[in-house]
Amino acid sequence: MPFPQLPAPLGHALTARGYEDPTPVQAAVLQPEAAGRDLVVSAQTGSGKTVAYGLALADTLLGEAETMGPAAAPLALVIAPTRELALQVHRELSWLYGPAGARVVACVGGMDPRRESRMLADGAHIVVGTPGRLRDHLERRNLDPTGLRAAVLDEADEMLDLGFREDLEFILGTTPAERRTLLFSATLPKGIVALAEAYQRDALRIAVAGETRGHADIEYRAIRILPRETELVVVNTLRLVEARTAIVFCNTRNAVRHLQAVLTERGFQAVALSGELGQGERNAALQALRDGRARVCVATDVAARGIDLPGLGLVVHAELPHDSEVLQHRSGRTGRAGRKGISVLLVPASRRRRAEELMARAGVVPIWSGPPPADEIRALDQERLLEDPLLTEEPAEEDRAMAQSLLAQRSPEDLAAALVRAYRARLPSPEEVTDPGFQTGKPAAARREEGPRVPFGASVWFRLNVGRRDNADPRRLLPMLCRRGEVTREEIGAIRIFDRETKFEIRGGAAERFAHSFGRTGSAELQVEVLPGETEVPRQRPPRRNVQRRG
Repeated sequence: MPFPQLPAPLGHALTARGYEDPTPVQAAVLQPEAAGRDLVVSAQTGSGKTVAYGLALADTLLGEAETMGPAAAPLALVIAPTRELALQVHRELSWLYGPAGARVVACVGGMDPRRESRMLADGAHIVVGTPGRLRDHLERRNLDPTGLRAAVLDEADEMLDLGFREDLEFILGTTPAERRTLLFSATLPKGIVALAEAYQRDALRIAVAGETRGHADIEYRAIRILPRETELVVVNTLRLVEARTAIVFCNTRNAVRHLQAVLTERGFQAVALSGELGQGERNAALQALRDGRARVCVATDVAARGIDLPGLGLVVHAELPHDSEVLQHRSGRTGRAGRKGISVLLVPASRRRRAEELMARAGVVPIWSGPPPADEIRALDQERLLEDPLLTEEPAEEDRAMAQSLLAQRSPEDLAAALVRAYRARLPSPEEVTDPGFQTGKPAAARREEGPRVPFGASVWFRLNVGRRDNADPRRLLPMLCRRGEVTREEIGAIRIFDRETKFEIRGGAAERFAHSFGRTGSAELQVEVLPGETEVPRQRPPRRNVQRRG
């Protein structure tokens, strides 16, 4: 449906940005029953909510006027949990209210507070900031709240999670009682409900249908991997999708640092975002992504909060998130405001069950597959070369003249081969990777209901140098064999424990991988060897007790 009647300046701004129809959250806040009221809106990141509350404030800030008038004490205050989100909101509201002559000022941690004080002293219509910095300006009397007509709390649940409740209560306590209060939150826990009841009047609650579970515009993929090939699969995934911008999530700063170095070494324009970076370094990394100098961002969850990257078409979870909410928050960086996106989880065999639980709780049904093979990427490169501007753009006369000169000295095949080499030279090489091939998509209960286990088939027997005297136990041995041998439980057959050794079978197709991997990981004290020619190892009978005969 088209946008309803809006003040002309905002309509011009939307048209200039290519907006034709509102997103669901934008349509919801523009309904007649929402006009002029306090709002509690449940909407996911990436749903177009910044523009939504910008439009919802239009009547309050502009009324019937075409322009905002001279800048003085601010009319609206927007509070966001992080510097990146606050700066993103500042950019969005600046273009939306630009035609109306609005002056939008950002006040965030990490920036020069003296410069912000001067900007506030010069007057502002809208102030956007983080809780701590806004409170600081209020306490120093740099920010005058007496003229505020509206206050917006963006991602309120995250602000409470980050411990900003006291700051929020202080800020809202300084604002006029008759102001409008708009509260936007991905979820509505008890803390948010209590905040709304304390600082809002007769608030209208809006839950945007279809956005509470996952994102409809995100395609989820789960890729089976061997743990030692994680970096190689990240490389192939980035090469397969070829998104304008991609973000790769790791769980620790060290992992971010290492993976960014690996990707840079392989030819990707990659930047890192982690908590150890200063604000200047973070801004430089984000700017490189926005202007196209970098294409890949490797980040931790905390560092990526609130960032909005243009053309972000791919999210890769190099390490599984800790819970389903983090999975959705990470994935929500893509598939924003109607654009399609892809979220890829890299899943080793030991984490399969955990990954399935995470996705089930998030309401996500993924497409399972092995890692992207190098041959598939090379075939795609051939198709992409045919669509590359090198071949599709009309050549200039100077280019044609040089081409004729080259054709007089080289064959068309030689020139085509040179073009292919030049094209490939600017691309990171795909890696040879392995599909572990473990079973996915069915919970343990469902697998038990399928009936008895199918015959194990061809297998290879191995000997392990620990036994009953070393307290060997199948419950402890099985996960160790899976982890060190990079195999699944389904690929391990019978386990026979003897006094001084243990013999076990590995499915034939996984035996070579097991033998190669076991010796490369873990303690050298545990050793395995192949038992040649053995197809079955009988269970050892319990030793007979020595009975002393009485004579």
